[in-house]
Amino acid sequence: MDIHSQNKNRYAPLRDALYNFETDHVRNTLNALFRDDALIQLAYPFETLAGPGQLFDQAYAPLQRAIPDLERRDTIVMAGRTAHQQDWVGCCGYYTGSFQRPWLDIPPTGHQVAMRYHEFFRFEEQRIVEMQALWDIPEVMMQANAWPMSPSLGREWQVPSPAPQNGIVPGPWDAQHSAASLQLVSDMCEGLGRYASGGVEAMQLEKYWHPRCSWYGPSGIGTGRGISGFRNWHQIPFLNGLPDRVGDAAAGHLFADGDFVGFTAWPGMHMSVSGDGWLGIAPAGQQITMRSLDFWRCEQGLIRENWVLVDLLHVYHQLNVDVFARLREFNKARPGLFRD
Repeated sequence: MDIHSQNKNRYAPLRDALYNFETDHVRNTLNALFRDDALIQLAYPFETLAGPGQLFDQAYAPLQRAIPDLERRDTIVMAGRTAHQQDWVGCCGYYTGSFQRPWLDIPPTGHQVAMRYHEFFRFEEQRIVEMQALWDIPEVMMQANAWPMSPSLGREWQVPSPAPQNGIVPGPWDAQHSAASLQLVSDMCEGLGRYASGGVEAMQLEKYWHPRCSWYGPSGIGTGRGISGFRNWHQIPFLNGLPDRVGDAAAGHLFADGDFVGFTAWPGMHMSVSGDGWLGIAPAGQQITMRSLDFWRCEQGLIRENWVLVDLLHVYHQLNVDVFARLREFNKARPGLFRD
């Protein structure tokens, strides 16, 4: 069996444990699968954690206390090797369950809640040695009617799984198919980089994107349908507010599995907030980095779907905006949630 199918199989017990979340089983599975010194990078405010023990105690346990019937549902599971000769497994989906207690000071709803995730795992010698993951915490704030920042330009909804329902990519790993998908996405990314010298025309978006493509951005930005939706609700504000953004290709991990391509980096871009500002933040030339973890689905030589998570809370943090403090202020009127 090829190494990528093996790694997906090795990861399968954790998928099962998180779907049927029981405290001891999840903790034991994490300990069995992760190396003790694994580097774990999570979204703000969790940040860098040391090994599976901290991952459970500081991230999973509080989430499960807030959502007692917590379960994790995968919509994409893919694997591949990067140009750095590293082997990764990438997973996309959402955590769900009944939101019964406050989490990160987000007020509970008593109803089912869903929080998207993109999680990437690097394997060495049959163990996970690195994890890079974003949880869409703003999505939970929005479902609790507690989002304290600027409204999204795109559509906010529960982002769907791949249209053909083929995101759990089976083995064996298809090298030729995967290489074609990887080349398409690589060429598209290179085209985006030509904007600075040649403008919109130089990017040749129609060459790479299906006319019915869907760009599923993070909560706080939202979904854009078609190339016009992608440009209007994400790309134009992004380029206007962050005109000097530079991607760090050397720090990124791009890999493919059949129709799917994944990308993770910590961080993947750096830029300054200028021009028209971004996310409602006035431009002051602030220097920031950005964590963006992506999945693309290719169809007949074009990109049909793109799932994107950006650590927006980390962006706000770098701009000296405390989203959680604003959330507490916005929700003081809800009795019993916060102390003075």
